[in-house]
Amino acid sequence: MTVSQEFSVPQEEYRTTQERVYYQVRDAILRGKFLPGHAITIRGLASELDCSPMPVREALRRLTSERALELSDTRRVTVPTMTPEKLAEICSARVALECQAAEQALPFVGPEELKLLRQLDERVSKALEQKDIQEYVTGNLEFHFTLYRLGNPHIILSLIESLWLQTAPLQHLVFQRFGVQELPDRHQDLIEAIASGDPASVRTAVRQDIEEGLGSISAEELL
Repeated sequence: MTVSQEFSVPQEEYRTTQERVYYQVRDAILRGKFLPGHAITIRGLASELDCSPMPVREALRRLTSERALELSDTRRVTVPTMTPEKLAEICSARVALECQAAEQALPFVGPEELKLLRQLDERVSKALEQKDIQEYVTGNLEFHFTLYRLGNPHIILSLIESLWLQTAPLQHLVFQRFGVQELPDRHQDLIEAIASGDPASVRTAVRQDIEEGLGSISAEELL
């Protein structure tokens, strides 16, 4: 694994190495670079990211507090595994927060924003057709967060990101086992709801997208 392959360098100029490392590791988790149960070492990450252990240690501490990573009694940092109960709770929380974020973004979606969302949806649809897991993960992530950011959320967005961090490794593991070709895609329904300016339809499309996506993960796959 090399830095260029596994870690995207943030486009923004961050003030400190600590901040850059945090966003690189966080982005790698969101994009499914680490799978459930994967052990993460400070020394290994420091080598991959070409930095000292200190910013890596702080990044792992922050990500552990956000529940993206887990610290065991033996001080071992791992990507958490998932239980059916935890997944159901995350699903409910995502529905509540993402429906609110999408509705909040609705007044800010003009012709240009709608065009961008359609382009991102085409990217997702193409990835599904080509069974391209990494492109699907990246495209799906950008579609949702491009929409949510339009409403200029603050607290809501950070909470949504935390929930995505907790499910991304598991979803990517399922994608590796079974592919992405059978995944439901509610983005078109969501785009049509946004174009019509109907908040209730927007909420329904977001809810169905989340519930069908996470609902496709069976209890056996959580073990």
